[in-house]
Amino acid sequence: MSNPLYAIAQQLEQAIRTSDDFQQLKQAYEAVRRDETAYRVFTHFRDLQMRLHEKQLTGAAILPEEVEQAQKAMALAQQNEKLSALMMLEQRMSMVIADINQIAMKPLEELYRSFTE
Repeated sequence: MSNPLYAIAQQLEQAIRTSDDFQQLKQAYEAVRRDETAYRVFTHFRDLQMRLHEKQLTGAAILPEEVEQAQKAMALAQQNEKLSALMMLEQRMSMVIADINQIAMKPLEELYRSFTE
């Protein structure tokens, strides 16, 4: 017996993959990958983000110099046209996913709200 929610989720996955937003994001990643300088800045920035995120998750202190290093890496990334476009497209795709998540969670939120009223 199959669950229709999983079938719909798979349809949503395909819709995301074929969406203009995702295709533009994919092209932006490919453009960064082909540009040696942009790719080097991107990987450095991503590695910094990952280390800081890991520290956050484990409750480890993030040092002021680490914050400053991340801010400098972000500024450098934003100065690169390809990376700037990539970050804008990532943000747009992230907003789409957040909107989809909000829609999907609406029945549960309504249920919880009705339970506490």
